[in-house]
Amino acid sequence: MKQRLGECAKEVEGILDSYLPAEEGYQKTIFEAMNYSMRAGGKRLRPILMREVYRLFGGTGREIEPMMAAIEMIHTSSLIHDDLPCMDNDEYRRGKKTTWVAYGYDMAVLAGDALLIYAVETAARAFAMTDDAAKVGRCIAILAEKTGIYGMIGGQTVDVELTGKPVSRDKLDFIYRLKTGALLEASMLIGAVMAGASEKDCEAVERMASAVGLAFQIQDDILDVTGDQAVIGKPVHSDEKNSKTTYVTLEGLEKARQDAAKLTETALDILYSLPGKNDFLEELIHMLIRREK
Repeated sequence: MKQRLGECAKEVEGILDSYLPAEEGYQKTIFEAMNYSMRAGGKRLRPILMREVYRLFGGTGREIEPMMAAIEMIHTSSLIHDDLPCMDNDEYRRGKKTTWVAYGYDMAVLAGDALLIYAVETAARAFAMTDDAAKVGRCIAILAEKTGIYGMIGGQTVDVELTGKPVSRDKLDFIYRLKTGALLEASMLIGAVMAGASEKDCEAVERMASAVGLAFQIQDDILDVTGDQAVIGKPVHSDEKNSKTTYVTLEGLEKARQDAAKLTETALDILYSLPGKNDFLEELIHMLIRREK
């Protein structure tokens, strides 16, 4: 599994690289900061999940590739901003200096903004790669909704406002569903839409992705307590340092592990109910709560 995932990540790296801007012109500093952030590595789970759901529903073309690049640009933009001194104030990401440390606070803000906008420009390239313009339009709408005030940014807003304050379980679930889950939902839902899945199946994929997203974030909380910075590539105990309530602080380590496992089983049950079969996607969902980084 690890070998195949590594091969997929390498293949995705090539796709992402093909959509990055050339580092030239008077504004080349912003291109360098964007590309530095995009080339910092990572598991590339969102574009991989997108393509595997696309394949689950019979998708075979390259039309999915601009969407894969776009989702990773959006994810990377959120990481750039999360690391800023006004947010989590982290100096390392994936074992490298964070963008604000490498390029300055000002350029990091601009690089995050630039990747958000460039993601939409990149996704729109799919119009020229398919005869079905409507599905591309729908996917761009999904990207915007899951990224914006009713998605990732909405979740980040509540997360920032409640830092250092008591957080109830329902508010924590809301934060996780939007801040982390929304982009995973976008990834998998776009894969289904681009492959022409039925509305019923798209709804099931969104529910599956929601369960995967919550399990993924719970595992992140677990790793912040139990992980090794040398393995995960970023500081551990960051949540405690920033006085943030997490699933572990509310429910305890053992309950967090149990709930992550239950959510994964829920996601797999939905996957088994869908048409088609994708063993790699099944293993990938399993891996998300077994990962050590």
